[in-house]
Amino acid sequence: MRLGDQRESRNIEDRRGTGGGFGGGLPIRIAGGGGLGGIILVVLALLFGVDPTALFSGGPQERPGAPTAQYAPPAEGGDELRRFVAQVLATTEDVWSGIFQAAGRTYEPPRLVLFTGQVQSACGIAGAAAGPFYCPGDRKVYLDLAFFRDMERRLGAPGDFAQAYVIAHEVGHHVQHALGIIGRVDQLRRGMTEAEGNALQVRVELQADCFAGVWANRADAARGILERGDIEEGLNAAAAVGDDRLQRRAQGVVVPESFTHGSSAQRVRWFRRGLESGDLRQCDSFTPGSP
Repeated sequence: MRLGDQRESRNIEDRRGTGGGFGGGLPIRIAGGGGLGGIILVVLALLFGVDPTALFSGGPQERPGAPTAQYAPPAEGGDELRRFVAQVLATTEDVWSGIFQAAGRTYEPPRLVLFTGQVQSACGIAGAAAGPFYCPGDRKVYLDLAFFRDMERRLGAPGDFAQAYVIAHEVGHHVQHALGIIGRVDQLRRGMTEAEGNALQVRVELQADCFAGVWANRADAARGILERGDIEEGLNAAAAVGDDRLQRRAQGVVVPESFTHGSSAQRVRWFRRGLESGDLRQCDSFTPGSP
């Protein structure tokens, strides 16, 4: 990736080495998904007070101004990987600020918490085994940088753009939360069976993949961040974290009804949709039959 002199986000909260957890971790799930395209448009109309298709327009490709959120200064003496994360997060702020601004709204970016081992969040205590996650309760993305090492060594997904895809996916969940999608889907899941709820959640995850693709498209159009091989790295990372591949690796058998994030093929397809189009209208994973 070409990040060069790209600014670093100041929305980084570095808790590494602070002993920020209490006991064993638990998986954090972002609920969502389902055949709900019309519901999502209604949510958008209520939130934005405009024709919801305005949000899903192509939008400006130029780099927007910095977001207006209140920032805390970055920690002193940060390492290169921390700087990389801060730069990638800054590009997501620029892209989503521009998209929201085009709809007459202000994007309030999430804070990204770096931790080691385990961490306390508004969603509970999570261990590194849970992987990166977004917590709607405190509007924060949580990331143990050791996950990037595991992606390369255990999952076969190396590369800086593979890492950037992970960050952009979690920020995609924050965008869903800002639009009211996660809250609405949480309500819908309450009366569902576990299998139905899992299928619903898969759709939210696939939309977050698509949102990550939209970010990559627009960030590259604005600043030329993509280098040769980056797209392949991102698509490989999306495939590496597919439920079918992870289940086959862990237990030797694939159980589709237990999927919560989607198959490798689904994750690649939805990430590619956003990446190739740069258009949020292509990210409606809630239409029946769309996954």
